[in-house]
Amino acid sequence: MLSSKLYTHGNGLFIAFFFMLALHANKSPTITTAHYTPIQSELEKSMARGAEIYTDYCIQCHLGKGEGVAGTYPPLASSNWLTPEKRDQAIAVVKYGQQGEIMVNGVTYNGIMSNLGLYDDEVADVMNYIMNNWGNTQKQMVTEAEVKAVKK
Repeated sequence: MLSSKLYTHGNGLFIAFFFMLALHANKSPTITTAHYTPIQSELEKSMARGAEIYTDYCIQCHLGKGEGVAGTYPPLASSNWLTPEKRDQAIAVVKYGQQGEIMVNGVTYNGIMSNLGLYDDEVADVMNYIMNNWGNTQKQMVTEAEVKAVKK
């Protein structure tokens, strides 16, 4: 009888030991982010490059939040020009510049946007940035090949 009590008692210790190990093993490990680099999609990488191009070439006229200047520089924020229906036209404006009347969100603008001299990949990157910020969303990424195919 004594041996069965010890055996039962021994099993209890054995079970308690493995229960404690299981609890310890199920604790979430502490994650440090010092060396962690999040995985970015191709669109996110393009948008990051586009943000730099926007800061270098576009922010002076279209401002920091794409709001533009009323009557002078059209807004990019929630712009009816940054839709699938006007996609090629918008790419052409960034690629070649714009002169003459243009209607954006129901307001007519009649100014000049110079050709910025951007490469096709830079045009794609800045288009991806502006087409996915400030209320604009696009499902299809602008590619360098797509920009190259857009003619004046």
